[in-house]
Amino acid sequence: MKSYVVLLRGINVGGKNKLPMAALRSFLEEQGCADVRTYIQSGNVILRSARDTKSLGARIEKGLSTSFKLDSATIRALLLTKKQLQAVVENRPHGFGDQPGKYHSDVIFLMGIGAGEAMKAFAPREGVDTVWPGKGVIYSQRLSSQRTKSRLNKIVGTPAYQSMTIRNWNTTTKLLAMLDE
Repeated sequence: MKSYVVLLRGINVGGKNKLPMAALRSFLEEQGCADVRTYIQSGNVILRSARDTKSLGARIEKGLSTSFKLDSATIRALLLTKKQLQAVVENRPHGFGDQPGKYHSDVIFLMGIGAGEAMKAFAPREGVDTVWPGKGVIYSQRLSSQRTKSRLNKIVGTPAYQSMTIRNWNTTTKLLAMLDE
């Protein structure tokens, strides 16, 4: 069995597609997953499975939409191995996430879209937002004192946003640590 972090897109966001984490854990165990653990209420899961990423991801997406009557157009599952998540953390831009009191730092995980294409959806505000492309991710950092002026939320209305799921830096590093537990 292989360990994965599963990042679910489109659940428990803005009161839509509500899915209790206990129900999510039970559902994943019914799919043959083991050692299922969730982290916070926004679709972060650590689990082990004998399935490969593609087949398990497809099974999760289809099953969630039918088992829980969720809007299937917004539900996406991104599965990452420890090696893949570790690369996201290790390959971050210099200093990214190091000053949580000064900056809000987010990792935008990409699903079926390249970083070059995804970067077109961003229009960073000078002096407030900074974005960097990575392998399978976009790193986004905004000045906390100016976060209301950030243009990060502008990506929500773009077609590319359907291929993204966002986690803050603390959640990203916590999930990596949970893979080690």
